[in-house]
Amino acid sequence: MNLCDRLSILLVEDNELNQRLMKISLARFNYKVSIAVNGLEGVQMFSNEKFDLILMDIMMPIMDGFESTKRIRALEASKPDMGHIPIIAFTANTINNDREKCIKGGMDDILEKPFDIIKFQNILHTLP
Repeated sequence: MNLCDRLSILLVEDNELNQRLMKISLARFNYKVSIAVNGLEGVQMFSNEKFDLILMDIMMPIMDGFESTKRIRALEASKPDMGHIPIIAFTANTINNDREKCIKGGMDDILEKPFDIIKFQNILHTLP
């Protein structure tokens, strides 16, 4: 993924402090950030708008990040011309096999909380 592009990012995150911190951090790089406050809203926004990337919290009310990712991947499969949208898990729970669980759950990578713009950009370099 080209870091110079003005990426359109869907941030699916229920915590207001994390939302503000990430939006400010990402705005410094001219990324456009749209916020969904839970997984269900994230799926709805994904089905109505075009995004280059999704940052997905794992633990959220109404619908967690795994179910949201599953539904997004199903939407992609139903519309082959849509292509694959990278989903990066954004979580404080990175112990044990969380990375493996996220990858098996349809996510492309995992980013630890608190948000670190350098780690985020390193992940962007690895995405197609």
